[in-house]
Amino acid sequence: MQEKECMRRYAEAAAILPVRLRTLALSQPDEVQVRAEEFRLRAGRPMTVLTPEGEIALEGIVEPEELETLCDLATEFSRYAASETLRDGFLPVRGGFRVGICGTAVMKEGVSTNLKSLSSAAVRIAREHKGIARDLAPRLFSDGAFVNTLILSPPGGGKTTLLRDLVRQLSEGAEGIGPRRMALIDERGEVAVMVQGEPQMDVGPHTDVLDGCPKAVGIPMVLRAMNPQIIAVDEITVREDLRAMAMAAGCGVGLLATIHAADVAELAQKPLYRQLLEERVFRLAVRITATAQAGRAYRLETLPC
Repeated sequence: MQEKECMRRYAEAAAILPVRLRTLALSQPDEVQVRAEEFRLRAGRPMTVLTPEGEIALEGIVEPEELETLCDLATEFSRYAASETLRDGFLPVRGGFRVGICGTAVMKEGVSTNLKSLSSAAVRIAREHKGIARDLAPRLFSDGAFVNTLILSPPGGGKTTLLRDLVRQLSEGAEGIGPRRMALIDERGEVAVMVQGEPQMDVGPHTDVLDGCPKAVGIPMVLRAMNPQIIAVDEITVREDLRAMAMAAGCGVGLLATIHAADVAELAQKPLYRQLLEERVFRLAVRITATAQAGRAYRLETLPC
């Protein structure tokens, strides 16, 4: 992403902050703004800017009232409309940003229904990297058919960013391959970042998004309702996810998913993911690796039979 675009997105994320903290954020040097990933606010502590090298503390102490103001700004002064995600500890924000929230959970029958006495927040500076999947997307097809594919990397390795651009690319049509009807199960709201039914990130013209729904529930829903050609999900974590995807594969639908794992060898070491390999639901893996130039490389591998 070009430097000016990075700084523009930084300024847009800073606009969510209360005025005093916004001024502090915008006073940071260009090199910090370009590399910043999050603003971290903790009551009674200085606000920090998270970069790949760590957190940079700014002047001044975050007041509890400023966390409340942050929530008002993020929800456009309509917390009630955002209550369903706020109780889960996050707020999707217009423009593709996301605010994580901590505080005191209001519990009812073992379920969190709200957060009060806010104590900290993380404003994620969302940046799209359009085009990173351009060369990769056509290689996920064999004889014109999409091959079920996993995206692998450790946490923070760029899985969601690559998934988003692959969904967009497949929805628009990869090189030599026509557009595909995509169904995106965005359980945590981090891929499309839906606000009032509209995706804030570009996930393509032929993509249907099911937001905030568990994957094991959402996959059968889109199979019945949306007739997708490919279903995409972020982060397989439980056995129920595997069952739902195996069922979808049996219906002839393509699958694209991410998993926390450095490589295929690590997958084989974990019982849940070993089962995934044994059942051969997925045939390809994209392994994300860091490069010396602080970029990322995408290595396509065939999964073992």
